[in-house]
Amino acid sequence: MLAAAINVTGSISERVSHGDPTCSWKKIVEPVEPFLHAVTDQLMRQAQGFDPQIVPYAEHALNNGGKHLRPTLVALAAGCFGKPTDAHVKVAVIIEMVHLATLVHDDVMDEATVRRSSPTVAAKWGNEIAVLFGDCLFAEALRLAASFPTTEVCRAVALATNTVCSGEILQTQQRRNFVAARKDYFRVIEMKTGELFTLACDLAAFLGGATTEQRAAVREFGTAFGTAYQVYDDCVDLFGTEAEAGKSLGTDLAKGKLTWPLLLAWERANAAERAALENSIQNWQPENLAAVNALLAKYRTFGPTVEAIHGFLERARKALATLPASSGRTGLLAMTDYLAQQTEALAVQ
Repeated sequence: MLAAAINVTGSISERVSHGDPTCSWKKIVEPVEPFLHAVTDQLMRQAQGFDPQIVPYAEHALNNGGKHLRPTLVALAAGCFGKPTDAHVKVAVIIEMVHLATLVHDDVMDEATVRRSSPTVAAKWGNEIAVLFGDCLFAEALRLAASFPTTEVCRAVALATNTVCSGEILQTQQRRNFVAARKDYFRVIEMKTGELFTLACDLAAFLGGATTEQRAAVREFGTAFGTAYQVYDDCVDLFGTEAEAGKSLGTDLAKGKLTWPLLLAWERANAAERAALENSIQNWQPENLAAVNALLAKYRTFGPTVEAIHGFLERARKALATLPASSGRTGLLAMTDYLAQQTEALAVQ
């Protein structure tokens, strides 16, 4: 699955389902691997820059083999307007640090014990340390953003961070509330996940000297692709396997997070089934999973969820139509194809 498969150093055999049939994820990122290695090196230096007593937390969070999806977006979006620069590397590091901060906090709220096939910061050192260290990551990301000669980068990073955290708050407020979650599901995931994808593409274009129209186009790509990715990730929690995902699964149900397949089942269910589903989520026990899965199967919610993902991916592709041909544009389009393929692969898990 994507979460496991797109590690830059991993072995990839899957093939993109649209476009060039010989293109694997490894082939997609191969042109930007020097950029990604530069991001990894800078993250390692950032880890060493913390107070010596905090360095173990930083090394664990920053250097444990993440997939660097957002830095890849920075590199490819930059490639739409020229060659990525050192400024793009710094922006990618900033965005990755913000992302990692949200993961550290998410794992506390979700009581997750595994992230990227390793113990979470919370599982290893406790919730108090994890919350405070997540705060440190946010602060360090903003410090780096403020080091740019223009205020535009810091402003954009601060605004995006605010949006991400606001999305998390809204999702938390809507836990176990089927009516509210059904109404705002896509808005919330666009805020909490799509926003950093948008930021990655937007700042890459800005630093690359893109026009206002071009910057808007890559922003739209980032928003649509990021939203598609979160719907996919929600499907992984229901239909995937923990071994392939490299993280704790089932946490959405345990914490009352209502994802799209579940909301579709609730919407299509009769009154008695709705009541039973709401009770299962409200009073969650692992043994409730069988009944939830039966309802998901009865109302065939996987197919419509896949259609929603494909819809966002098509929106992402259309956003790039106005950009001139480039290696970056080709890479971004290939990413949408790869995510489409990984989504379809869930059906055979």
